[in-house]
Amino acid sequence: MKLFITRIVLALRNFRQWLAAQVIFGFLNFLKLFPADAGINFADRLTRKIGPRMRRHQLMLTNLRNAFPEKSETEIEEIARASWGNMGRLAAEYVFLDRLFDFDPHSDTPGRIEVSGIPIFLDLRDNPRPFVVFTGHTGNFELLPVAGAAFGLTVTVLFRPPNNPYVARKVFDFRAKRMGNLVPSHAGSSFSLARELEAGRGVGVLVDQKFRKGLKTLFFGREVKTNPLLPKLVRQFNCEVYPARCIRLPDNRYRLEIEPKLEMPRNEAGGLDLTATAQMLNDKVESWVRENPEQWLWYHDRWNIKKSVF
Repeated sequence: MKLFITRIVLALRNFRQWLAAQVIFGFLNFLKLFPADAGINFADRLTRKIGPRMRRHQLMLTNLRNAFPEKSETEIEEIARASWGNMGRLAAEYVFLDRLFDFDPHSDTPGRIEVSGIPIFLDLRDNPRPFVVFTGHTGNFELLPVAGAAFGLTVTVLFRPPNNPYVARKVFDFRAKRMGNLVPSHAGSSFSLARELEAGRGVGVLVDQKFRKGLKTLFFGREVKTNPLLPKLVRQFNCEVYPARCIRLPDNRYRLEIEPKLEMPRNEAGGLDLTATAQMLNDKVESWVRENPEQWLWYHDRWNIKKSVF
């Protein structure tokens, strides 16, 4: 009997995940009926209306109040609604990504995408060596590995698959066609990245995700746990580290930036300081978020607020 009940429960859970995936796919297919700008703008308006009605909106507001105590409630609410719009845009841009990325490194005509730091891209491509590019959930961060591919720079990207297996499969197939090598985040993913660095190639990592067991650091002045993976890889391979980000511009345009390599903090013995390195990554992402707070995913429970407050 227990086995039968377990099977029923698993079947119901699987059906709910399948149904949720179909709703998401249906919405994205609906957006395909529009031109790119109209579809992205529609998704923005829709999520600005729906988002504040969801339970996560309260978590978002709490995160924003803690991060920006100097801002008024009106400003906090405006940022929160714009952040929902950013998420709507991110979803819609999956549909139109092939049309959005129009950057041609050999063209003098400006397009929808502009790139800052082109000499760094070219140097990494033409002088192969192990390196790490890191970013955060700002703007459309999915465009960064697409930009690398446009310059002929192959970077193996670590990503966290969505919890829904049906959505995860679609997302993986989509990314794999446009972003080169992908490594799903799991227990053995660090070995895959290590092999790439050992072979003299580059890897890409998101560094602003929640991590239960990590290095104690600060993010917006509040304690968080930061994944030690990137600092440990840098310590092991002594590789260069480059910050990169996407910034949304008016009229559905984007600026992709790769910054000069960072100088790694060292301890008294001359070895890499893991905690200081993790803190440096947080500080860099925080500086980006402070510039464009509406372009970050505030609904994430980065500070473990949900467990203690909601």
